[in-house]
Amino acid sequence: MPTDPSAGPPDGKRPEPFTPLDFQLVLLRRMADHHPELVEEARRELGASATRMRKANRRWQAMLRSPGGSRGAGLHRSVLGPPERELTRRLGELECTALLWPVPLWPSLRFEVLLAPGGARWNEWLIRAPGAGPAAPRTTADLRPWTYTVAEVAGAFAPARPLEGTAPTRWGLAFEAPDAQGRRRACVAEFTWGLLQRFRIRDEETEAPAGP
Repeated sequence: MPTDPSAGPPDGKRPEPFTPLDFQLVLLRRMADHHPELVEEARRELGASATRMRKANRRWQAMLRSPGGSRGAGLHRSVLGPPERELTRRLGELECTALLWPVPLWPSLRFEVLLAPGGARWNEWLIRAPGAGPAAPRTTADLRPWTYTVAEVAGAFAPARPLEGTAPTRWGLAFEAPDAQGRRRACVAEFTWGLLQRFRIRDEETEAPAGP
């Protein structure tokens, strides 16, 4: 079983509980490499210090490494509570379970944990809540940081080819998209926790502007 994040150590001293706010700080910590200015703004919006964000990330990693912490969604349930929705999704011939939790920092997104038929955790990332979010991107000018999810970019510029990320929480996509002048460009986009961070135009090897 996953370690209860509110359980105290053997010496009887109980640590502060790991809260949904701390979980949001974990998401932000992984995005800081790409957009520290957006992370700083979001952290202040949450009313949390940079020290708390670093501490939350260390604690989350320790809980994941604890016995049972890396399997299933027990750890997420203990921190985030019961999921808002539980869905059945088919991947090929397999029926998987998708658990969705709200993310107050991004009201139109949900944090999804995808479980294999045996209960193992296959994937975890941010997805769009049904019926929410901006219109689908039409050109590279629409690809602003934190605006779209992996599925939205892949769907708008199909066929997109998935790329291996540089870390377990990162994903990449290769696709073609028109620029503001309508010229087709080969692009590579990078995502953290399923949310767009940046993209570059491969034929020019230029990176997209980092502004929101």
